[in-house]
Amino acid sequence: MEAMLKKFQQKYNKVKDNMSQWEDLQTRFVSHFRNASSIIHRFPVLQDSNNFGCLKSYHALPDKLLRKQMDSLQTIIMSMKLTLDEFSNVVGSLDKIVRDSRQLIKGASHQQLHQTIGVKPSLTYCIEGLQTLHDMHQSEYRLKSSLFTAFCHLTFKPNSDDLGALQQLLVDQPNIYKEEVDSIYNIVFPEDH
Repeated sequence: MEAMLKKFQQKYNKVKDNMSQWEDLQTRFVSHFRNASSIIHRFPVLQDSNNFGCLKSYHALPDKLLRKQMDSLQTIIMSMKLTLDEFSNVVGSLDKIVRDSRQLIKGASHQQLHQTIGVKPSLTYCIEGLQTLHDMHQSEYRLKSSLFTAFCHLTFKPNSDDLGALQQLLVDQPNIYKEEVDSIYNIVFPEDH
């Protein structure tokens, strides 16, 4: 039992490493989203040649600026897609940790699965905590993917209210904060903190 709990502790440590990566990805994704939204908000101004005054005839400046902004938007959207792929990799890693953990307890008796020693958690509780962490992150990933899809549709027909609402949804809950993950970890392995 003690050896099995140590293995679970290693699994939870891997999860904590994934959470650090998740936080970095969240910061990057929000930053990309804000940058892309800013560019989209500039499109109407750049498309109106009256905004350029005497510069509108200077070496096709309005067209060049608009093209440059469109290129920048395309680059940001590609970066957002890559960041989403990294979110997906974290979810895949969490899924593998859960599957490997279930393999660890294969063949254990009902009593062994629910047995506790002092303040140490049962094996069932360890598995449930890992599954909860996986489910939280998988749901969050799906939300981010949906927001990205909606954002891509808005780039063709921009609406500042919709862009603002998407950005607010991305920044607000449900985002997974380190404290939420730590609370699950602390319940499972309280003596480590």
